[in-house]
Amino acid sequence: MYDFHNFGLTPLQDLVLNIVILSALVLAIFKGEKRILNSNPLLILALVTVFCIAGRILLQPLPNVQPVTVTIILVGIYYRSPWAIAVSGLVALSTNLLSLGHGPWTFFQFVGWSVVGIGGSIFADKLLIDGRIALNRLIAFSVLSAFAFDWIVSASILLNHDFSVFYPYLINGLLFDVFHALGNAVFVVLLANPLGELMSRHRTVNRGFAVSEVVTS
Repeated sequence: MYDFHNFGLTPLQDLVLNIVILSALVLAIFKGEKRILNSNPLLILALVTVFCIAGRILLQPLPNVQPVTVTIILVGIYYRSPWAIAVSGLVALSTNLLSLGHGPWTFFQFVGWSVVGIGGSIFADKLLIDGRIALNRLIAFSVLSAFAFDWIVSASILLNHDFSVFYPYLINGLLFDVFHALGNAVFVVLLANPLGELMSRHRTVNRGFAVSEVVTS
């Protein structure tokens, strides 16, 4: 048998390939959503969760850059806290079990993303104005959320260290926090409006003639 798959890519080639795959997934989600005739928030939430899982794994070569934080903020804005918490748990557990390594830090990642999702829900009226995302406000909020998430996750080292280690640990990780913040700003510019419009079209469940909200604020 010929071993046609026995070759490797450079880190840059691997990253480019992953970005192409992720971009194809995004296009498929937006194209497929147009064929959904009725409002279907649960399907959209499932697709968003798959996007977060794929994005976190495929963009792993970029240090601390992934679309999860911004997407969960958007889930909080459009679907409120319960769904943001649910997506947070699914993404943290799935990505760590599948690829990135599972441990006590998974719980802290779940808490961190839940906090930013709850924040998106709390400040939804400030971030979503007349049905449109306020991009500048969301960029600022996503930048702050990057630091909040990273510091919550960093608190996992307190399970076996004291505070004398915690503060130097935060300082040493500031560069990665900045990467996360900058990545969030870019993802807001690229994804906030299209993802927001998609979520906005699927905020209710149609049951015959009745239309009810998925969740209440």
